[in-house]
Amino acid sequence: MTASLTTSALASTHRSRHASGFWFVAVAFLSLMAFGTVPTPLWPLYQARDHFGPTAVTVAFAVMVLGAALGFGLLGHLSDRFGRRRIIVPALLVGIASAAVLAAWPDLPGLIVGRIITGVSVGLMASTASAYLSDLYQVARPERAGSHVPSLVASVANLGGLAFGPLVSGALAQWAPAPLTTSYLVFAGILAVLLVLLLATPETVDTALRAGDRPTRFALRPGHARVFAAAAGLGFFAFALMGLFSSLGAVMVRGRLGITSTFVVGLAPFTAFAASAAAQLALGALAQRRQLVLGTAAFPVGLVLTALAIHRPTLGFFLFAVAVAGAGAGLVFKAAVAQTAAAAAPASRAGVLAVFFVIAYLGMGLPSVAFSLVIRHAALVPTLIGFAAVLSAGTVLAVVTSLRGGAATR
Repeated sequence: MTASLTTSALASTHRSRHASGFWFVAVAFLSLMAFGTVPTPLWPLYQARDHFGPTAVTVAFAVMVLGAALGFGLLGHLSDRFGRRRIIVPALLVGIASAAVLAAWPDLPGLIVGRIITGVSVGLMASTASAYLSDLYQVARPERAGSHVPSLVASVANLGGLAFGPLVSGALAQWAPAPLTTSYLVFAGILAVLLVLLLATPETVDTALRAGDRPTRFALRPGHARVFAAAAGLGFFAFALMGLFSSLGAVMVRGRLGITSTFVVGLAPFTAFAASAAAQLALGALAQRRQLVLGTAAFPVGLVLTALAIHRPTLGFFLFAVAVAGAGAGLVFKAAVAQTAAAAAPASRAGVLAVFFVIAYLGMGLPSVAFSLVIRHAALVPTLIGFAAVLSAGTVLAVVTSLRGGAATR
């Protein structure tokens, strides 16, 4: 009897540690993603100080994508082999280092170097955290096998973090001293606290495998290549929309609406990402097919409304348009992440997610750079409408491919 009670208590403690670790990882994921968008409302301040145009702003934003691609592509799969915690802890350390660079070296070269390092930390975190959350939840809640909670929390932490970054940095830049350094120091402190908490989080990967048992870096379930290709396309187009608001949203608000408050400037990207996370929370229980249909419908509508809001500048209408577009992108992105996880071989989830995020983050950077180059020679509104048409067509094609492949039936 005593032995049975002891075993039950140990099992309960084991599950409790994994449950606590689940939320530590979720908050760390959210915080590091938020750090990735900290400079968003600060771009006009850098622009005014250093006298560079929208293209330079976009390039400074997009170099994070280069770092993220390196993190995802070269290192993101390593947690399948060496353990989740052994990758997430360095991700936080790299994030703290990038915050130090951005705070101590506020000139454009330092901004670019710091953003590349930020991208590496984001790349390490995003692919690993998604798999880590799933592992921890399975141990903490074994009776809920197949639950969508881990993927929902991962998506909300990802996009919710991207939302809170510009809101927090915009507020600090508006009301705290040293607007180009304070936000980085605040996030460095937050990441340091989370680093300590994650050191107490249980590992979920058996790192004592023989060489022949080590997982393949990228392995899909048989017959799921088309599912993954469609999901990667969805991730690319959803993040392309988010990249537009992250890189040029602040410039649009300041330049077209004439608003100089960094807090208000940060509302545009915050609204897009927050609406994305809110849509996932509100409609996450719907079948993936319905999520894709609703997201694909809201996606172009929001972009067209954004163009109209830029043509007749009104802050309230602009934020409403951004929210509609962001909600559509969020639903599309959530379905894409779920499909990617379902397409991955169980032992290669982090590696497959890493490839997915490489493609998604390329979507966040490359189209925005192209957009900034085009508007140097063409009017903003027609360019935005053309951008909306291309992204919408690509999203519809990816959704049709997904539905025909039978991936979105749940």
